[in-house]
Amino acid sequence: MLQPLTEADGLLLDIRYATPDNLTGAPIYRRPVAMLLPEARARLLAARDRAAALGLRLKIFDAFRPMEAQWALWHAVEDKRFVSDPRLGGVHPRGAAVDLTLCDAATGAELPMGTGFDAVDAASAHGSLAVPVADQRNRALLLGLMVAAGWEPYLLEWWHYQLPQPRRFPALSASAVPEGPM
Repeated sequence: MLQPLTEADGLLLDIRYATPDNLTGAPIYRRPVAMLLPEARARLLAARDRAAALGLRLKIFDAFRPMEAQWALWHAVEDKRFVSDPRLGGVHPRGAAVDLTLCDAATGAELPMGTGFDAVDAASAHGSLAVPVADQRNRALLLGLMVAAGWEPYLLEWWHYQLPQPRRFPALSASAVPEGPM
């Protein structure tokens, strides 16, 4: 059963696929909801606590992604290294992945990461030397916080983290998101 992530959890939410501010240029979610499996939610809250100890907050761009949305991204992205094949279920549709960044806790300002979220570009990779050194340090900080909380990175996307062995969970459709307020 998927569990919601809310600002009451001490997280910042910027669910991009509910807005036109994403790589498709159009909303692909009906509403800005972020959900994860209980194990993933617990690990994210552990990362939140580690970030808070450093004066930082986590900002969530995406979490559970219904299969219908996975198909929309599959058709929108030319470089398939940046989107999982929906025929294989993907990772986000299992509620086992999160896309996020770090923000200053006092101001809410995002730490620079060298590229934007969902930049389909080689510079988005962890360890890319095409981004400024300070941005590399911010990526390394996010990586350290997430790995210490039990997440695995996707090496081509600094913002994407997933549970170990995510395919042990079933892929879900939009019907997994309950109606009404979260």
